[in-house]
Amino acid sequence: MSDHDPQLGSAADIRARIDTSTPHSARFWNYFVGGKDNYEKDRELGEHIKEIFPGLVDVARTSRLFLGRAVRHLATERGVRQFLDIGTGLPTADNTHEVAQRVAPDSRIVYVDNDPLVLAHARALLTSTPEGETAYIDANLYEPEAILAEASKTLDLSQPVALIILNTLGHVADLDQARDLVTRLMAGLPSGSHLVISDSTATSEGMIAASNEYNKSGAIPYYVRGVDEIASFFEGLELVEPGVTQVTRWRPEAEDATAVDAYGAVGRKA
Repeated sequence: MSDHDPQLGSAADIRARIDTSTPHSARFWNYFVGGKDNYEKDRELGEHIKEIFPGLVDVARTSRLFLGRAVRHLATERGVRQFLDIGTGLPTADNTHEVAQRVAPDSRIVYVDNDPLVLAHARALLTSTPEGETAYIDANLYEPEAILAEASKTLDLSQPVALIILNTLGHVADLDQARDLVTRLMAGLPSGSHLVISDSTATSEGMIAASNEYNKSGAIPYYVRGVDEIASFFEGLELVEPGVTQVTRWRPEAEDATAVDAYGAVGRKA
């Protein structure tokens, strides 16, 4: 792929949009999972937050593992071959398309984010097996119908889709608005589609303190919610066992089931 792609824009245009003077959630998270795509302000905030609440590093690490388990389950046990990943974040190991296409090479994946640094690295997300396809949409969570319209160029929205929104809905301050966005996205997907959500939760004083400190940093605020509020995103859907639970306890494999302040679930649209 060249440095100028009509879908992604030129590399120079993208770099001009990147603000390194304040922390950013995607870069901050990238630092916590051991990535290299972050700046001094992101690392400074990361170190400060670790002093307040070291457990946030476990949240970042185990949320990524939850994503892998959920995608593998959907591809192998549920026959899902289409994935819409909103709030993609920066590419790391075992991105959604890598996990899905490893077990189902014909999987099609659309990533959605609106951070210019994520966009700058989107080319790393656009690799694919010959049988499958990946695409990237530079779009905002607050425009669900526009996301679905653009995604339909890659995905067949008459067939089941797994909608993935990880560690992103916390950026929507109002719970009713966040629920409405999820409802509108799922409304555009057919029966047999699935919803995968995880977010950090207000389940310890440490996490609440870390969230409050993060929100003072100048980064786009992230609001931790109660477990019942996370569960409310799945109203009307059939929860896949074990339901809404700590991300480490959702169908755990080899990794330890460390207690973490992050809950997630997978639900199916009837």
